[in-house]
Amino acid sequence: MMYLLTQHSVESASVISHLPGFEGPLPFHLETGYIGVGEGEKVKLFYYFIKSENNPEEDPLLIWLSGGPFCTAFSALAFEIGPLNFKTEGYNGGVPSLVSTSYSWTKEASIIFLDQPVGVGFSYSTTPLSEKPSDTREVNQTYEFLQKWLVEYPEFATNPLYFGGDSYAGFVVPAIVQQISIGNKNGYKPLINLKGYVLRIPYAHGMGLVSDELYESLQRRCKGNYLQIDPTNTHCLKLTEYYNKCVSRINEFLILTPLCDFASPNPFPKEYIERRDLKEFVLSNLSLQASDCYTYRYLLATNWANDEDVRRALHVGSIGKWVICGDDLAYEKDIKSSVRYHLNNSIKGYRSLIYSGDQDLLIPFLATQAWIRSLNYSIIDQWRPWLVNNQVMGYTKTYANNMTFATNKGGGHTAEYKPEESFIMFQRWIRGQPL
Repeated sequence: MMYLLTQHSVESASVISHLPGFEGPLPFHLETGYIGVGEGEKVKLFYYFIKSENNPEEDPLLIWLSGGPFCTAFSALAFEIGPLNFKTEGYNGGVPSLVSTSYSWTKEASIIFLDQPVGVGFSYSTTPLSEKPSDTREVNQTYEFLQKWLVEYPEFATNPLYFGGDSYAGFVVPAIVQQISIGNKNGYKPLINLKGYVLRIPYAHGMGLVSDELYESLQRRCKGNYLQIDPTNTHCLKLTEYYNKCVSRINEFLILTPLCDFASPNPFPKEYIERRDLKEFVLSNLSLQASDCYTYRYLLATNWANDEDVRRALHVGSIGKWVICGDDLAYEKDIKSSVRYHLNNSIKGYRSLIYSGDQDLLIPFLATQAWIRSLNYSIIDQWRPWLVNNQVMGYTKTYANNMTFATNKGGGHTAEYKPEESFIMFQRWIRGQPL
């Protein structure tokens, strides 16, 4: 699909030197803005752009999408791979405090954190949507966004470009890469210097959380479908109910970490607590302190992003309440498998880094290994540990067609659980060095 690129694609793009909650000027270059996409540019996609802290003129440009599929890219900026995080100790209301991080991927690349699809974060539509967001519409709109962004920022048009994402973004990022490749082949302007992508893509059984008998029965009775179960399949429903009891008190984001409660008094009004899992955490009776809980930072972010001073500083549009993840928003999941996109992209020579935390129950590394095997690539570098200061940080394997698979030892669902290790992994890979 080819788009008419206007000279006014970027709306209210602003350089931001100070943010509420951060003491002093920001130690990195931050811009925010909107780009209109789709028919009549009615969909306004919000982005945060942070220039590389190293050499932005030559360093790669990384476009980052969060998963969900309705989770804001701010979660990646503030918790996972960006240069900011929230201070959890001593919060008693007001604007939460922000602090710098030591292992931001912006030390190696310029990054666009994109709130996509419409309805995520600060992105919005000027009119009611005629069609609900979907995987394929997200692919088209993200490609259009990138085309228009590069028209407004031509100085980055020749930088090596990579797409990245975690969780559900693993479905759409390979399809976006293919779309860009097709656009380049067809001569759509501007040509995009695409180089590759970075992704975090029957684990409970493998970690001993459920028995062999239950695992085998689930496979046999549910035929591999554990999410959208046929209501007439009573055997599968009963087995799934039993499975859920086995893992109900497991933190699926990082299984070694317990579920957590928040310190009392809780400074967050109930209306700020949007996600179902957060509600469960808040209503639990566990005795952990708030500062011990990764999820506590999500509540801090919600309080921060809904502050009027913050919104003015970010130059956001007139939207409603900001949430980390809009679990109740309508969305059509029309990309059932990303395997064919990986195959098409690898044939064209694009690099890919597929990484997993080995303690992640949501996107288990064993399942990731299984679909990589289904690609039937030749192995270039056999399974081996990768090291930092002679310590094992994880394991890696390199395949033909420029694919690298890596695990973070003790890592969870996103890079936030092992930030130093994740940064070193990315740094080596983006530089073309072996892990």
